[in-house]
Amino acid sequence: MLRITSIETFCNEFVGFVRITDETGLEGWGQVSTYHSDITCQVLHRQVAPWILGAQISDLDDLLDLVTEREHKFPGSYLRRAIGGFDTAIWDLRGKQSQKPVVELLGGEPGKLRAYASSMKRDITPKEEAERLVRLQGEFGYDAFKVRAGAEVGRNEDEWPGRTEEIIPTMRKYLGQDASLLIDANSCYSPDRAIEVGRILEDHGFCHFEEPCPYWELEQTKIVTDTLGIDVTGGEQDCDIPTWKRMIDMRAVDIVQPDILYLGGISRTMRIVELAKSAGLPVTPHCANLSLVTLFTMHLLKAIPNAGKYLEFSIEGADYYPWQQDLFKNSLFDIEDGCVSVKSDPGWGFEINDEWLSKSDYQVSKFE
Repeated sequence: MLRITSIETFCNEFVGFVRITDETGLEGWGQVSTYHSDITCQVLHRQVAPWILGAQISDLDDLLDLVTEREHKFPGSYLRRAIGGFDTAIWDLRGKQSQKPVVELLGGEPGKLRAYASSMKRDITPKEEAERLVRLQGEFGYDAFKVRAGAEVGRNEDEWPGRTEEIIPTMRKYLGQDASLLIDANSCYSPDRAIEVGRILEDHGFCHFEEPCPYWELEQTKIVTDTLGIDVTGGEQDCDIPTWKRMIDMRAVDIVQPDILYLGGISRTMRIVELAKSAGLPVTPHCANLSLVTLFTMHLLKAIPNAGKYLEFSIEGADYYPWQQDLFKNSLFDIEDGCVSVKSDPGWGFEINDEWLSKSDYQVSKFE
């Protein structure tokens, strides 16, 4: 791997893309994590670029560790979200160098992945939610669906009284006995309330109970995991590898859910994959919007031996995520028979719309 001579970012508040160039002029594209991406891009230029520009990238893991060590006073999420933009651009550059898709660089092959239709909405009645999922079931062939329980970090409060108790049986009634049903509590519950909800989920054949307790309270989550038969899942927010080691060692969850861009890229995510593999745990990453995080996750899942049963696939459009419209020139996420396909184009295989780029905020850091 040659030295990186420039890092460019193109961003708005919601999403930010990264272009790196090596000393031969070859380019790679990646993405920082969504949400406050303009701040994340500032962190990339201010706190990441000084340590990586001009460095010989023979060991990417070691270089990313060096960045976190040099920026040890800033151990939180923004630094990792920024590192993720650089890491994913490196993997694109590697793919273009070798004329292979990233999935092959990771040891897998292009092909189909089962997806679950992932709803982000709580401000929707259970009946309305069920009716829209039934439409998607018929139109795209989904056989797995995720809905929301409780209020987000809700301190045991529901979005409105009784919504959780209503949505659980409603999903089963409308979607049928053969559908795989998942639910996300987004850190809402105390252990006692999570177990109460979990029993209702078990009675209706749900298979996945996500982030039932405040995600930072691993001991609380473990109580729920040890008590229930349903798979308890979590990890999307966690970006610190020692926290991941503790979570897996104590078996706080049954399924781990790293977010590639919250965590800091493909290389750091592969470390979590290996930890989970050693513990016999499956990996079903979090990827809750149709920016590049879903594309990155597709390549990862087709490559790892302990991939979970499906890919998270957001069903929200312009009404919920207006910023994700018209990002790319080519279609990246076509659903057919409830599946998406990882393609064989070199690198990640995407092109950003020129019009979007022209309207974005631009910044560049160069190796002098």
